[in-house]
Amino acid sequence: MPAVTSSGLEPVPPAGPRRRVALHWKILIGLLLGAILGIAAHTYFARPHQADTVDALDRDANGVDDRLDWFALQVADPVGRIFLRLVLMVVLPLVVSALALAVVELGDLRRLGRIGLRTLFYTVILSSTAVLIGVTLVNTFQPGHRLGQAKREALAAQYGQGVAETIAKSKSAKSLKDTLLDIIPENPLQEMVGALDGSSKGNGILAVMFFALTIGAALAQVGETGQAAVKVLEGLFAASMKILDWAMRLAPLGVACLVFAMTSRLGGELLVTLAWFVGTTVLGFALQLLVVYPLLLIVVGRRSPGEFFRRISEVMLMAFGTSSSNATLPVSLRVAEEQLGLPPAVSRFVLTVGATGNQNGTALYEGVVVLFLAQVFGVDLTLGQQVMVVLMAVIAGVGTAGIPGGSIPMVVLVLQSVGVPGESIAIILGIDRILDMCRTVLNVTGDLALATCVARE
Repeated sequence: MPAVTSSGLEPVPPAGPRRRVALHWKILIGLLLGAILGIAAHTYFARPHQADTVDALDRDANGVDDRLDWFALQVADPVGRIFLRLVLMVVLPLVVSALALAVVELGDLRRLGRIGLRTLFYTVILSSTAVLIGVTLVNTFQPGHRLGQAKREALAAQYGQGVAETIAKSKSAKSLKDTLLDIIPENPLQEMVGALDGSSKGNGILAVMFFALTIGAALAQVGETGQAAVKVLEGLFAASMKILDWAMRLAPLGVACLVFAMTSRLGGELLVTLAWFVGTTVLGFALQLLVVYPLLLIVVGRRSPGEFFRRISEVMLMAFGTSSSNATLPVSLRVAEEQLGLPPAVSRFVLTVGATGNQNGTALYEGVVVLFLAQVFGVDLTLGQQVMVVLMAVIAGVGTAGIPGGSIPMVVLVLQSVGVPGESIAIILGIDRILDMCRTVLNVTGDLALATCVARE
């Protein structure tokens, strides 16, 4: 019987810990709230009132009232850009450290001989196939061109003062030969300085990536002598990820403000364009998951795709729920040995390396995002530039952190390399989480398919 106080009332039990709303739900709420308020404001200020006529209202070229235009550009947009600036601030240190450390971890390839080489070979094949699927779908469906010309010009004015110059430069782009040659930087520091503002003389971000990969390969070979440098890179990576974590805490407010700024000036047309983008991306994921992986399993792994997917269903659900390849890794290791019957020596190496290096779902996504936003901003990419996007997406897939939102800095880098404003990532940021869940499923499934094929040979 519960104790009774002098007042005759039972004491109220202490409240349990309050359940916190997950960050991805907060971002989604911010997206929806910003979109609803933005469309409502656009609709309200775009229609004539009793005391005013359309001609009497001061409007910009897009038919938006000047008062709403001022609030969107001078209040909502700057608040959202604080979040974006924090992300952009750590892009270069994060990329250099992540790619170099990824290759240091891949240093075991030489010791493991044939297993390592087969892992590397299939990783390149799967990632390249994924990116090519994404690029082909974007070129076929043209989701970015679903936005009207006036709306594209409004976005260009909002997110990139130099977009017009970029479009002009793209028409006189370098040849494929020069593009590939400039991957090797003559002055890495100069490429780093000019990577984000487009002032580099070479290939900018791709040259920085090549430099980071080369440094990582060298550190993997020098052994103990290079451990001090590896520790520095690990500290730089950890600090960059912490800053990114701080930035993501501001993401719900930042996304709400940025989406409001866009939809209040552009109306609901942007949301229709985003729906085309989501459909194109998901179709690419489906083709990789349901066509490429089964073919690889049948031809190389000699295993039934239906049985394979049934046995790894636990891993796929875990990946979808956590959006993290790293968080799913322990489950993947257990399922590979207990359900698929793979040799531990093979599965542990391939899956551990694959959690960082075989992220072909992320590579596909990055290729789609870059081409989509290039279309939105009216930047026509030449064949050479699209080849460069494919290469960077494959390389970026190696250095992407296996955590929720880990691909965002890499996407920003590839965007900058083709002249699309890095801030434009805000256009797709609100729906990134659900696509992150989908591409993580693709990543971990690809890791297990890769391990199955390597173990078979």
